[in-house]
Amino acid sequence: LMAIMIILLTTSVGQPIILYIAAMGNIDNSLVEAARVDGATELQVFWKIKWPSLLPTTLYIAIITTINSFQCFALIQLLTSGGPNYSTSTLMYYLYEKAFQLTEYGYANTIGVFLAVMIAIVSFVQFKVLGNDVEY
Repeated sequence: LMAIMIILLTTSVGQPIILYIAAMGNIDNSLVEAARVDGATELQVFWKIKWPSLLPTTLYIAIITTINSFQCFALIQLLTSGGPNYSTSTLMYYLYEKAFQLTEYGYANTIGVFLAVMIAIVSFVQFKVLGNDVEY
């Protein structure tokens, strides 16, 4: 499971980096310059100007990363097929196994609905935690 986590970590870093670089380029430089003229330090500029401007991007990345963390089926299927002794089995792989290997379609459907509800709840919490401070 650790090898799969390392692969997922290294393959999921690129998109957030590109999104953050693009978002940093969209920050209004006049606000940064005005803060520096007023005597703000680099930390204050980042915390008071740049970070609030990056919150919409952070919210998007948090939600996409959460959804992608549940969708690591292909990597597990290719590398381990859920083994040894189900040590790399995830909810997505369990759903696949129930639906297509054991033909328990109703149970697999229940797992899929549970997974969708779980992702929706986690995304809702992320919107509540990060969404209140988002400035567009």
